Amino acid sequence: MNLAALLEELSAEATRDGVQQLVVGAVVQHDGKVLLLRRPAGEFMGGIFELPSGKVEADEALDAALKREVKEESGLDVVAIRGYLGSFDYTSGSGRKSRQFNFAVDVTAPGPIALQEHDAYAWIGLVEEPPVTDAVKDVLNKYRVLRGL
Repeated sequence: MNLAALLEELSAEATRDGVQQLVVGAVVQHDGKVLLLRRPAGEFMGGIFELPSGKVEADEALDAALKREVKEESGLDVVAIRGYLGSFDYTSGSGRKSRQFNFAVDVTAPGPIALQEHDAYAWIGLVEEPPVTDAVKDVLNKYRVLRGL
């Protein structure tokens, strides 16, 4: 299945499952480390590290949203989507059933990082135990398998 067909099927499946909000997340890797962003303390799930991620706008394609969100949250430009790493469901801060689709991406350069919605970032080694939710740990484990690590 090509990327466009996969993205369309993922969106259709979420609609069938009653998902109210689509979210995209990116595993950005450089020199054996992945980029994680920390949510500000006063926000929903404040203080946790997460993948660069964000909501898909109405009538926006998943791949376009992925590129936009990585740029908005980190300042980095996505040049390629390398693979689909699965999804997880959660209830958003506003109570909406949300599904986050996660992808491995390549960026033009690993920096500079420009934070707008987070208060810190870290490049965490792929062999380390990252300070993230279990759902994000699962995504990173799938990425390790994809990379043969």
